[in-house]
Amino acid sequence: MTARLVCLPGDGIGPEVLNAALRVLEAVSYHFNLDVVTEHAEIGGAAIDACGTPLPNKTAALCEQADAILLGAVGGPKWNALKAEKRPERGLLDLRYRLNLFGNLRPIHPVPGTTQSSPIQPEILDGVDMLIVRELSSGIYFGERVYQPTFAYDTAAYTADEISRVVRLAARFAQQRHCSLTLVDKANVLATSRLWRNVATRIMKAEFPEVALDCMLVDAAAMQIISNPSRFDVIVTDNLFGDILSDSAAVLTGSLGLLPSASLSEAKAALYEPVHGSAPDLAGRQCANPVGMIRSVALMLRYSLNAPDAASSLEEAVNSVLRDGPRTPDLAGKGESVTTTDELADHIINQFRSKKDVRTPAHAPGTDTQ
Repeated sequence: MTARLVCLPGDGIGPEVLNAALRVLEAVSYHFNLDVVTEHAEIGGAAIDACGTPLPNKTAALCEQADAILLGAVGGPKWNALKAEKRPERGLLDLRYRLNLFGNLRPIHPVPGTTQSSPIQPEILDGVDMLIVRELSSGIYFGERVYQPTFAYDTAAYTADEISRVVRLAARFAQQRHCSLTLVDKANVLATSRLWRNVATRIMKAEFPEVALDCMLVDAAAMQIISNPSRFDVIVTDNLFGDILSDSAAVLTGSLGLLPSASLSEAKAALYEPVHGSAPDLAGRQCANPVGMIRSVALMLRYSLNAPDAASSLEEAVNSVLRDGPRTPDLAGKGESVTTTDELADHIINQFRSKKDVRTPAHAPGTDTQ
């Protein structure tokens, strides 16, 4: 069966890391006999420049028909003067809302060979393997807002149904892992958090009695993620807290450039993107780390293309390269040589092909024949 993949390079380093990841995907697809057809479209600042809007109707329509979507990154100072509803980031928010991408998965798993770049002590990182499940299509990012020179407000609103579906999603992942789920909220202050806690407690007791539920205030969770991260298995939380905590957790891995994400819906559509932003200061320099994007491809293989063996093989290749080097500038230590975005992708492709069960044709997809 042919899988339709829509690629949204976006802005800044987005096109570079996406191009590197697509070369890796091409090699993996060849060896696992996956039929993937790709089509590129515009989003974010690139779409504003080309079409006058951050999410053109053509892009949205393509994504609605796709089996999966790969996104590079959006945003940059070039468009800072635009109103909030016209900025590049609005294109991504609108796409999430339009496709009902309510559940965002952000795995955090430090790999030996990169943790030396983390300021966290190695013994604290031992055994860390957490999954942060962030509600993605509601909350404060989508609520009513007003800005005036001397007054502003943002509205965070949730329904019980919106909370229920993401709690169930997180609970199902916890069932497959270590049967431990932590709800992160601010129930001592926020009415929405009290609703989250009530709904989650009811669902877990009735539907997932084998999964232990722990409720933790967000300030305590922020401290524990840094000081005692191995205590967490699966974390579920709202849109704002999930955004902040998952980016903070990147310090455990050594670089924000290593983290992937998957945004899932109740229907077919799913979007995969690295956690990092567009980093316009790095654009065009071939120094961005493509691993977050490549790991996002692995998540796509697992959750959208029904190719778990291909996903696992790719993840093993990535981890092998991260353990042994080479490294992009974000991970290179003092005096260590650095590699480029495309060169790191080449190393991952070569590591993938070196496995016994992988065929290596004379000119396989992804091979530089120049």
